[in-house]
Amino acid sequence: MQAPASPVCVVSVMVRSPLEPDVLLPVQFDAASRRAGGAERERLLMLTVLEDAVDCYRKNAFSCDPRRRKTFTEAREWFMSPDRSRLFSFERICECLEIHADNIRRGLCQWRERTMWGALPERAAESTGPRIALGPNPRARARGVEVQRG
Repeated sequence: MQAPASPVCVVSVMVRSPLEPDVLLPVQFDAASRRAGGAERERLLMLTVLEDAVDCYRKNAFSCDPRRRKTFTEAREWFMSPDRSRLFSFERICECLEIHADNIRRGLCQWRERTMWGALPERAAESTGPRIALGPNPRARARGVEVQRG
């Protein structure tokens, strides 16, 4: 006859798959994100949004292409808007980054004026004859002048 089998102890070990989500309480998530620099990452994202808007403004300010003009117009409206209701509005981003919104607005307007008009006096001094605008020149078109005497 066979001896009775000894009792087998079965140990159930739960092995977690790396694809299973961790369960966190909201309080734990907030604490973890603060420790991991969550606020700093948000500020970096806001800075990136601001930098992109400045690039859109500057790269498309004098474009004749309708899509690029629309991009410029949207960027200009975003900068000039006093809206504070949206998280990524210009005013809110400046507030979070501790930047004066009016200084950026003034700087963009001055850049545009300087770019459009600023270099003209130097070129006028070099020119001995009439200046003729050839092709799509946003500066000449903005002035409404095709031929200018120096």
